Amino acid sequence: MDITFVIEKFILVAIIFGISLVIAMYSTYAERKVAAFLQDRLGPDRAGPFGILQPLADGLKMFMKEEIIPTHSSKWLFMVGPGLAMLTACIGTAVIPWGSPITIGGKIIPLQVTDINVGVLYIFGVVSLSVYGVMIGGWASNNKYSLLSAIRAASQNISYEVAMGLSIIALLLVTNTMSLKEIVEMQHGWHWNVLYQPLGFLLFIICAFAETNRAPFDLPECETELIGGYHTEYSSMKLGFYLFAEYINMFVSSAVMATLYFGGYNYPGMDWVLQITGPTIAPLIGTAVLFLKIFTFIFFFMWVRWTIPRFRYDQLMHLGWKVLIPLAIANVIITGIVIAIVEKF
Repeated sequence: MDITFVIEKFILVAIIFGISLVIAMYSTYAERKVAAFLQDRLGPDRAGPFGILQPLADGLKMFMKEEIIPTHSSKWLFMVGPGLAMLTACIGTAVIPWGSPITIGGKIIPLQVTDINVGVLYIFGVVSLSVYGVMIGGWASNNKYSLLSAIRAASQNISYEVAMGLSIIALLLVTNTMSLKEIVEMQHGWHWNVLYQPLGFLLFIICAFAETNRAPFDLPECETELIGGYHTEYSSMKLGFYLFAEYINMFVSSAVMATLYFGGYNYPGMDWVLQITGPTIAPLIGTAVLFLKIFTFIFFFMWVRWTIPRFRYDQLMHLGWKVLIPLAIANVIITGIVIAIVEKF
């Protein structure tokens, strides 16, 4: 194996991991600022200019807090839960194309860790595994509120994964590939999949809220009923891992939505920009455009949290099984019929 290839991938993985952590860290700051804006408040403004050092202060607080492990908990699983939640949150970034290949010194370097031909299945596999961190942490805490939260999280994820999977099936009928890179390349210019699958995107983003346990589907963390949910018994950096994992999941979900439905790093006038700036700068502009789309989705996640009240659990299940799944099935059938008619004529 070429050692240069390994070094390139290692550097890319390190950069993506660092960016994920920084975005998760400053998402906590952005969450407070967005909430303050919507509620006509200032938000954090003490730690540094405009409170921009607040995430560093919060991280230091997490590191300095006392580490508490309940006496009657399953200690090994209690420690494994947060690590598993963090691991599954981070590995989803491996198949996302962050930009078109960049040329440095005559060498072409892809801005994607790996391009597998089943990238969509990989993303769904990672999403399915993410609930185990919550379930293990809730069960190992030996706390009835944490256990109830873990059960809620499991049933919620299973319910909404069905509708999410069906919405992706309709998209795959249109693209005829499961490679995320190929899906992005098909959306060159303004040929974004959201124009061909508006209902599929609507279903996907609703399910994304449920999969990331964000309001109005944050039933596993419902403070009024379950105190803190599955991380009630956690403290110090174990609690920090759970909180970080939620924000990284939000970042990855936003990246997946931008990739599948909004063209990824594509934008109108790409070819013209490539001719002017060259093969080194143009891909970086595309990467910046992708992150702009991701930050727009993250803002939308936060806006919804501070605007729409939390669902009751029966309403959550009713929406998932009796509304979203029938709509997703209808979307698959309609998409198949339209494709068959187009191919025939």
